[in-house]
Amino acid sequence: MTTYSPKVSEIHRDWHLVDASGQILGRLATQIAIWLTGKHKPVFATHMDMGDNIVVINAAKIVVTGHKAQDKVYYRHSGYPGGLKTTPFAKTKPEDVIKHAVSGMLPKNKLHDPRLLRLHIYTGETHPYGQHFA
Repeated sequence: MTTYSPKVSEIHRDWHLVDASGQILGRLATQIAIWLTGKHKPVFATHMDMGDNIVVINAAKIVVTGHKAQDKVYYRHSGYPGGLKTTPFAKTKPEDVIKHAVSGMLPKNKLHDPRLLRLHIYTGETHPYGQHFA
């Protein structure tokens, strides 16, 4: 038997519209990461970028469980002594919250950034990709 490896010309990218209102952050981010990597396709190959395009609307209505809305903190460091910056969950933009969660669920390799570029997040109902869903 030989292992099938799809050609670049055989990769077809679909568009998925996700309504984030009332959805739990982690469960939504898991599903988005699966679509971005292309693991839902029968011809999935780990070394190729086969994922789809994702448009997330109503990002401001995302739900987190437990006390995360008050307790969750995002950290970043400049690399210099004393360069630790913290941002509480409540003061973070909803687009950044979803993007951070999805980014953490994607593999850390050369395909990470191109996959994240196919993720489009909007706080409201409107988005400029309506022609792909008609």
